[in-house]
Amino acid sequence: MERVVIPILKFLAPIFFDPKYLKGKYFEKSHTGWIWVWRSIWFQKILGFNRAVPWPVSPFIVISNPKNIFFDPGDINNFQGYGNYFQNFAGRIYIGKGTYIAPNVGIITANHNPYNLDEHLPGEDVIIGKNCWIGMNSVILPGVVLGDRTIVGAGSVVTKSFPDGNCIIAGNPAKIIKLLDKKSS
Repeated sequence: MERVVIPILKFLAPIFFDPKYLKGKYFEKSHTGWIWVWRSIWFQKILGFNRAVPWPVSPFIVISNPKNIFFDPGDINNFQGYGNYFQNFAGRIYIGKGTYIAPNVGIITANHNPYNLDEHLPGEDVIIGKNCWIGMNSVILPGVVLGDRTIVGAGSVVTKSFPDGNCIIAGNPAKIIKLLDKKSS
């Protein structure tokens, strides 16, 4: 069956998704990407979950504005999980190559105005460097910049930037708990 289904998906997928997202290790070295395509045609294009997103994405995450997310197409795995919330209608999210985002992570570019909860404050971009790991149930707030090789411990709330990277941060609010050796990168 696999010999029939994969070629059909390779033919159909560019009709539904931008072809630049249908490349890389999940499509060329395994069939995982094609399974995501199959699922996404059904959930995104037929049922309408994340319909405007031009790449295969899990129906169990929320992406406010796909035009405001920038990532390496080879890292499409970050959009296949559960519970992630990419709130970026008023700011951009940049995800560096080789970064992994665990389930239930919130990346937020605009908070509510504390004086009028019906309004949002102006958006601030969130920039995540290369080869980072964002642990499960973490929240990254507006304006945060994480340098390359920043590991965010599970359940952390990242309220400020760590632009130098090469560190493990954790807690609420997140703080450096360990510096990583730059020579090992």
